[in-house]
Amino acid sequence: MTTTIKDVANLAGVSVATVSRVINDRGYVHADTRKKVEDAVKALNFSPNEVARSLYTRKSKLIGLLLPDIANPYFPQLARGVEDGMQEQDFRLIFGNSDEDERKEQDYIQTFIQNNVMGVISSTNYPHSPIYENLKIPVVFLDRTSLDSPSVYADGREGGRLAAREIIKRGSCRITVMQGPSHIRPAQDRFEGAIEIIRDAGLDYRVIQTTSFSFNEAGLWAEELFSKHSDTDGVIASNDIAAMAVLHEALRIGRKVPDDVQIIGFDDIPMSSILSPGLSTIRQPAYEMGRKAAGLLIGLVEQAPIENKNIQLPVEFIERGTTRKVSTNG
Repeated sequence: MTTTIKDVANLAGVSVATVSRVINDRGYVHADTRKKVEDAVKALNFSPNEVARSLYTRKSKLIGLLLPDIANPYFPQLARGVEDGMQEQDFRLIFGNSDEDERKEQDYIQTFIQNNVMGVISSTNYPHSPIYENLKIPVVFLDRTSLDSPSVYADGREGGRLAAREIIKRGSCRITVMQGPSHIRPAQDRFEGAIEIIRDAGLDYRVIQTTSFSFNEAGLWAEELFSKHSDTDGVIASNDIAAMAVLHEALRIGRKVPDDVQIIGFDDIPMSSILSPGLSTIRQPAYEMGRKAAGLLIGLVEQAPIENKNIQLPVEFIERGTTRKVSTNG
């Protein structure tokens, strides 16, 4: 049976209001009375509920974290960084998974508000939704860019450039670029960065438009890619999951990787390194992005002076087995 604040009050022989003042350290309580309450708390192993505590203090130490798809291993890496950063400052997370569904996302935001969270970190697909504009608490967008709101993100445009430079340098000239969801700014940054370099090199390119970063449709897009562009000798994927689907389809139809077709992903999720061949990819520092978002939100919650509310982190090319070695001849 759960111990309540009333049980503590009964054991200590005081009122519930007195117990609340001791727990929340608000208002005067005589030293002897305080000790009685503290002894009762220990004896009953009472742990104040954060939401209940917040009704007294208006400070819950709870933060809402909203992710679009926890089936994608990239997002738990972000979440781990957020959690570690928050726990170091004694904050706790309430977590929501929106499944890239705007209605579900709005429901979670309402749940966060009902639980009196002090702020929200969101990897939303809909950063310009009115629900964010109308929130009365701080919001930090994670892995999403928003010029008019605090945000933490990787340099997607440079990531796209890097992928194009590396695949061209290794000999691909009939490149297919998988364009991520059109309403997600970082996805378009990657795409535009890649196209910029391919055009500068004077090469032709093809585009496969995708509408999500999830596992569910990745296989279909990979099939479409080789069906429409069978002579493709290089693929710049919208993320690692799409790249893995392309790798699977290439091997299924008898294309050798990387000899016949090279593939570069984006994210560097953990399983990228244990595939055979290992996936060459653009690494986003997901864990560090999560920690930065936690630090930024805590600063906003505590109204600390903040120099930079838009934090961009660098990306890097990780060379593995789906790209050829650079020729050193000549």
